[in-house]
Amino acid sequence: MSNPQHLQYTKEHEWLTAAVDGISTVGITKHAADALGDIVYVQLPEVGDTVTAGETCGELESTKSVSDLYSPVTGEVTEVNQDVLDDNGLVNSAPFEAGWLFKVRVESTDELLSADEYDALTHAG
Repeated sequence: MSNPQHLQYTKEHEWLTAAVDGISTVGITKHAADALGDIVYVQLPEVGDTVTAGETCGELESTKSVSDLYSPVTGEVTEVNQDVLDDNGLVNSAPFEAGWLFKVRVESTDELLSADEYDALTHAG
């Protein structure tokens, strides 16, 4: 599965939508979800929290390991995906759709990658 071209990516395997009315959606990539394995616990920032680009803002726990969730942008969390909190498996089954993690009012971004740049990063030998 290739990564959707309309998204931007981080080296830590998060994706970000283009801002609509200043708000972007954040999730993890299929590459990250596959590497983690079956996700059994998701910790997300809370609505109203300020997240900082490149810093941890949550955690994903799988049957294999625990992985930090990094924010691709600086801003205020406006929404969290309650469906993912109720059904952690959505992150594995639909990481780019129903498995999104949170929405953020973007103040600034860190260095983001295009889909092609992210593909090159994840397929580097």
